Amino acid sequence: SRRTLLEPFFLRIPGDITLGGLFPIHARGPHGLPCGEIKKEKGIHRMEAMLYALDQINSDPELLPNITLGARILDTCSRDTYALEQSLTFVQALIQKDTSDIRCSNGEPPIIRKPERVIGVIGASASSVSIMVANVLRLFEIPQISYASTAPELSDNNRYDFFSRVVPPDSYQAQAMVDIVKAMGWNYVSTLASEGSYGESGVDSFQQISREAGGLCIAQSLKIPREPKPGEFDKIIKRLMETSNARGVIIFANEDDIKRVLEAAKRANLTGHFLFVGSDSWGAKSSPILDQEDVAEGAVTILPKRASIEGFDQYFTSRSLENNRRNIWFAEFWEDDFRCKLTRPGIKIDSEKKKCTGEERINRDTAYEQEGKVQFVIDAVYAMAHALHSMHLDLCPGAMGVCDKMDPVEGRLLLNYIRSVNFNGSAGTGVLFNENGDAPGRYDIFQYQMSNTTIPGYRVIGQWTNNLRLNMEEMQWSGGDRQIPDSVCSFPCNPGERKKMVKGVPCCWHCELCDGYQYQLDEMNCETCPFNMRPTPNRTSCRSTPIIKLEWHSPWAIIPVFLAILGILATSFVVITFIRFNDTPIVRASGRELSYVLLTGIFLIYLITFLMIAEPGAVVCAFRRLLLGLGMAITYSAMLTKTNRIYRIFEQGKKSVSPPKFISPTSQLAITFILMSVQLLGVFVWFAVIPPHTIIDYEEQRPPNPEMARGVLKCDMSDLSLICCLSYSIVLMVTCTVYAVKSRGVPETFNEAKPIGFTMYTTCIVWLAFVPIFFGTAQSTEKMFIQTTTLTVSMSLSASVSLGMLYIPKVYVIIFHPEQNVQKRKRSFKAVVQAATMSTRLSQKSNDKQNGETQNKIEPDRTQ
Repeated sequence: SRRTLLEPFFLRIPGDITLGGLFPIHARGPHGLPCGEIKKEKGIHRMEAMLYALDQINSDPELLPNITLGARILDTCSRDTYALEQSLTFVQALIQKDTSDIRCSNGEPPIIRKPERVIGVIGASASSVSIMVANVLRLFEIPQISYASTAPELSDNNRYDFFSRVVPPDSYQAQAMVDIVKAMGWNYVSTLASEGSYGESGVDSFQQISREAGGLCIAQSLKIPREPKPGEFDKIIKRLMETSNARGVIIFANEDDIKRVLEAAKRANLTGHFLFVGSDSWGAKSSPILDQEDVAEGAVTILPKRASIEGFDQYFTSRSLENNRRNIWFAEFWEDDFRCKLTRPGIKIDSEKKKCTGEERINRDTAYEQEGKVQFVIDAVYAMAHALHSMHLDLCPGAMGVCDKMDPVEGRLLLNYIRSVNFNGSAGTGVLFNENGDAPGRYDIFQYQMSNTTIPGYRVIGQWTNNLRLNMEEMQWSGGDRQIPDSVCSFPCNPGERKKMVKGVPCCWHCELCDGYQYQLDEMNCETCPFNMRPTPNRTSCRSTPIIKLEWHSPWAIIPVFLAILGILATSFVVITFIRFNDTPIVRASGRELSYVLLTGIFLIYLITFLMIAEPGAVVCAFRRLLLGLGMAITYSAMLTKTNRIYRIFEQGKKSVSPPKFISPTSQLAITFILMSVQLLGVFVWFAVIPPHTIIDYEEQRPPNPEMARGVLKCDMSDLSLICCLSYSIVLMVTCTVYAVKSRGVPETFNEAKPIGFTMYTTCIVWLAFVPIFFGTAQSTEKMFIQTTTLTVSMSLSASVSLGMLYIPKVYVIIFHPEQNVQKRKRSFKAVVQAATMSTRLSQKSNDKQNGETQNKIEPDRTQ
């Protein structure tokens, strides 16, 4: 009846030492009433587990011998405020009442029965109730051991110093869930919590632990209201999809909320997208996933490790109305369980319900399954008993029953003994407490599986006891896929890419390729390779840049070598011809001594091609310095000497009939060697200041693509030093050209003035073309090849011009027209000059008239 539910009942079991008990016998009452309907499993099962444990302890001769444990058990009605009112009866005996002013009618002081003293409390169930009660019990130093309260705040030993529990706190559960998430390689998840102490504190613990552990980011943290509005769960799913990469959803919610979240996901056609990790409120229950199995497939859930106690099953199924009269709520349980009505005086039986016969039996006429926390209720009672046993052994050695030192039992001392217990509990697992009064975390890890199994259901895939043991091989996901799905904000960067973090979200980043000549130093940074190295193809390290040089088989080398070989052969042929016909008039008239010097210079110019292409070394570099300018210096020194001689002869002839000085062959050779020595002196000074050596130029061939980078092995000759080396030869060339221009009026049959002039004009054109090509390719990746080829070809062309214009005609006459290679009559220097002067004047008049040509063929004495 309603009146019965309002009465403050308590169950009392007499004993030498009395334990308090707090159980949710009834649900929260409706419409302001404190209590509602009876709770069969969470209320009666758990309360009977305490009675069962007391029976076992009192009948155990080894545990608290000659001491009987009693109990005072109260109903909390699942409401914290009501539980607080009820639990005040536990502390009545500790409240000192002033009775000095109270007298009986006969004047004697009244005899007031002292309330029964409770030395410890087993309970409560809900965390909110335990928090409320613990605040009162600590004031009176009454130890409390809970069998179901898991809120993390109860681990605060400063506020709840007399509170202990045989179940692990939700912070352990949160730690286990963090370990599961990290074991699956996830780093980006969302959290979902039912509004209230359980859900919010669970998510708070998960977030705190994940922050401390690092490497795990919360995409969104959503809360389900106590009274959800229509469409609320569809909005939650929509919000979760805003961070669709966070497929993992950590859920601390009640059964109804879990079910409605799954329904909303199914409506949104997101079956298989979300990967749920559920707390113990989901556990291995079938009710949250009923009709939503396909959405829940792959969900990983957690549940405190528990066992079914066979002894309790035998005890509880044998309970009846006759043998369980000590349980004042058992009749109400009987009516609810068997859906019948007991006959009570003055109460009319509801016609719709059958009358209870008392012959009904649990597990025969109704379904029975042991409630999950029964094991922990038994362990809590035994923990109190073991603490009292140890205390009795220390305070009352050898005494039978409770001695004076334990009457009354001091609460703080008992707490120390409680925190020191360590025994095997009802399920065979150890029962012990840490410094905060928390039991060790022991969890079974389940996964709901549908595919590849005959019976869909929860399958144990691992366990957590301070560390995670997860059997990855037994896990499977939506559609039976055994590959663990991803729940990450950003996927790992490829080798050679660095992470560019997204501000404020440590698990999210963009991948940036290490470009150019950079390699990946670490996951966050790129570093430029040393100047002599380039990155590997995957840009994870650096490797040596390949060293190259101009190879003989290269097209850039073949053409210059071919020209040089032809030039050397032609030069050798001319020299051999001149030696063979050394005393013939043509050879003698060309100035044999200077001709051989000039041909030597031409030969050296051709020879430099081979030195420029040969592999650089100290010797090769030395000969490059020496011969690069020397060949041209010899050639143009000889030509300058010749043109200067011709110029001086005819300039002198205009003034006097006496020949100028230093026109003899010996003088000519001396002048030539003096001019050559300037080049040699400069080269030897260069040798002394900077000895010849090789270098590897890594900048010359360093294009944007590092795969094309090469180090160029070369001599230590910069573009500037090369031009300086040739500068003296260029000066000789320009000077020679100037004299050639000045000597252009000399008769074309006189000596070699005209051929030398044409030679110098052509040579200047060649070298004028060389300069823009040489310096215009300075930025090209083929710079070394182009410049080397340009230089060698230009030198070969200039040598070929000199050879072709000065000596090939003579060789042609010597070989093919020997009749012209004969001695003409000799003339004096004066006659020669007069004839040449007259010829020049006639030539000028002829040009002025422009109506004919007058040609005075005078054959001078070419031996002058």
